[in-house]
Amino acid sequence: MVEKTIRAAITEMREQFKAIGLDTPELDARLLAQGILGLRHEELLLNYNKLITDSECETLTAAARRRVLREPVSRILGTRAFWKSEFKISRETLDPRADSETLIEAALGYLGKAHPLSILDLGTGSGCLLLSLLHELPQATGVGVDISADAIQTAQQNAEDMHLSGRASFAALDWEDMKVDQPFDVVISNPPYIANAEIEKLEPEVRQYDPRLALAGGEDGLDCYRSIAKLLPQLLAKQGKVFLEIGYDQTEAVKGILAAGGFRVLQVVPDLAGHSRCVVAQRISQD
Repeated sequence: MVEKTIRAAITEMREQFKAIGLDTPELDARLLAQGILGLRHEELLLNYNKLITDSECETLTAAARRRVLREPVSRILGTRAFWKSEFKISRETLDPRADSETLIEAALGYLGKAHPLSILDLGTGSGCLLLSLLHELPQATGVGVDISADAIQTAQQNAEDMHLSGRASFAALDWEDMKVDQPFDVVISNPPYIANAEIEKLEPEVRQYDPRLALAGGEDGLDCYRSIAKLLPQLLAKQGKVFLEIGYDQTEAVKGILAAGGFRVLQVVPDLAGHSRCVVAQRISQD
């Protein structure tokens, strides 16, 4: 095989990605090289002219083929950076997006670190929401539930990697089947909220590689909010708060669903693009 440097491999991948119109060809190529070669960014820069082995070249070539088919870099590498940690993702977990960090910021703005809290994460996926909160709240404990056993296994692995297994537990079940002895101080969720008919219009990275169960929110995209609103009276403590991710155009609809369930919205928090992203709510009556 022809000898190839790291720089040449990155250039070759970048040109393939540019040819099919990817938005960030240089970044994608560099991230694939970093992940596959096990190098940090600064190490990559210092080793640009280092020769790669035949095995590394084959692995990079295979990864580039996958990216050309629009598989996200994070899925090719099997990890995604979220908040302050790196999370493993798997076939049945949603690929976490930076927009969802809005929920973490919102929750930390309301929750104090100085006292114990119990947190319930509905549709936990990789566990990124629950585990990011537990990382920031040293006295908190939490439970993550997901209908996918594969997702639960991934979340458990992430908890172990973050040394949070002692404060986080996970269960593979439909949240509508949940029975709790004690309500939680916090309920957080990034539920499926894409209208079924809209899924085929999403970018290939999403519609082809994110699990449909983690995307499809029913005919109008609101089924999971109705389900959560119905369950909140038994799941959430009287003084508790709920943090829900929403689609950019769902604010009023979700407000109405929560109000009908006895909850009022305290705040709608925008993401970095200025779109409504997180609804914060509590019981209308807290007596």
